[in-house]
Amino acid sequence: MSSSDTPPILVWFRQDLRLGDNPALAAAAATGQPIIPVYILDDTTPGKWKIGGASRWWLNYSLERLGVALEGLGSQLILKSGPADEVVSDLVSQTGAAGIYWNRCYEPHSRDRDVGLKEKLKSDGRDVKSFNASLLNEPWEIENGAGKPFRVFTPYWRKARTELNSGEPIPAPRRLAPPLGWPQSDALESWDLRPSAPDWASTFHGHHDPGEAGANVRLEEFLDDRAIEYADGRDRPDQDNTSGLSAHLHFGEISPRQILRAVDLFRDDIGDRNAEKFLSEIGWREFSYSLLSSFPDFPERNHQSKFDDFPWRRSHADLTAWKYGKTGYPFVDAGMRELWATGIMHNRVRMVTASFLIKHLLIDWREGQNWFWDTLVDADLANNSASWQWVAGSGADASPFFRIFNPVAQAEKFDPHGEYVRKWVPEIARLPDKFLNRPWDADEAALASAKVKLGTTYPAPIVDHKFARERALSAFKALP
Repeated sequence: MSSSDTPPILVWFRQDLRLGDNPALAAAAATGQPIIPVYILDDTTPGKWKIGGASRWWLNYSLERLGVALEGLGSQLILKSGPADEVVSDLVSQTGAAGIYWNRCYEPHSRDRDVGLKEKLKSDGRDVKSFNASLLNEPWEIENGAGKPFRVFTPYWRKARTELNSGEPIPAPRRLAPPLGWPQSDALESWDLRPSAPDWASTFHGHHDPGEAGANVRLEEFLDDRAIEYADGRDRPDQDNTSGLSAHLHFGEISPRQILRAVDLFRDDIGDRNAEKFLSEIGWREFSYSLLSSFPDFPERNHQSKFDDFPWRRSHADLTAWKYGKTGYPFVDAGMRELWATGIMHNRVRMVTASFLIKHLLIDWREGQNWFWDTLVDADLANNSASWQWVAGSGADASPFFRIFNPVAQAEKFDPHGEYVRKWVPEIARLPDKFLNRPWDADEAALASAKVKLGTTYPAPIVDHKFARERALSAFKALP
């Protein structure tokens, strides 16, 4: 049989939008059979967890660049929308595909769909293969001495660190054999992934470079420059000491194995302490997926059931003030405005803003999780839910509820010169350092000199810190 009439293999791209270290793509290419790469926009199967607004912006450019990269291999990316299991079945029938290869996703809705789809395709005589391309360890592989999933990060990562899937990354294929004919593809523009009316993502472009090439550049720049300050500087939002790889990782434009290999190559330059601290952040991502795999309702329910009786407040006004950076606490407001303008937020500030919503305002952590899901370009179901439950104190390995971040003290410690706050809250930028994070303490002369009118040009605090802390602790102590 000639290559032209050999049945093709579908390669279903999902959260693996890269050519390098892509096991499904490499395995398909190794067969020598024609390859049909496909991406399916499925807004049905995930239900409420369909891709959020900011992530859709990122996805648009990531798919655009993946398509160009595939063209360089003599191929093309087929775009389809609809329930993925139905779309895949239709494509298999339409193309006569002999098999379909994909890299695994671990969200509960994806896992359940994929199991059923694999069984159906295999029963039809198709060659179906799935691979791990997203994690250093499969979520179910790391267990404690009792054969149960870990619920505490430190022992999880201690064990996982010794069992990493740390082989050499798989090179990208040099060429992909095309099929005799291509199925019809949607036009990327028809998906309207970019906002237009209004274009609230117009400011994203200066902060991100989606795609595999952008991911590799970002990693190289980090290891070549900023990683040497990572252990001590990662908590400083006024400095660029972080990797900026979270969205690239979520969309699979780079693999954790590629990152691990690169860190090992640079280890002598950046030092063991910086290397291990950075890898522990990759470890938290792995741990989050382990939790989601073991407890599929993690994004929906308190892991600790006692929090089911927590007296959450419902305040549309307070929630709105938090979302749009108008709480009157400059460090909190700076973070929420950074999120809105860039689709990202520094991790230290994420913890402070989350703590403020949950503990100062007593608003359910799921409200914050939902907002982050829609506004973060790196929104990841496992990471997002694990991190919000960590702050809330309701998760598996959680910060104690009584650890209530003081937004003023956090700002003074991690933004000591006020550069971060002044960048994102310019209306108070002329206040002297001692009043920058507590403008309510400034005297009239200082406020007038800085052209600040509390309650007019900048909001007064929506809640008093001392009152909020005592209210939160009382609510927690009243739990059964």
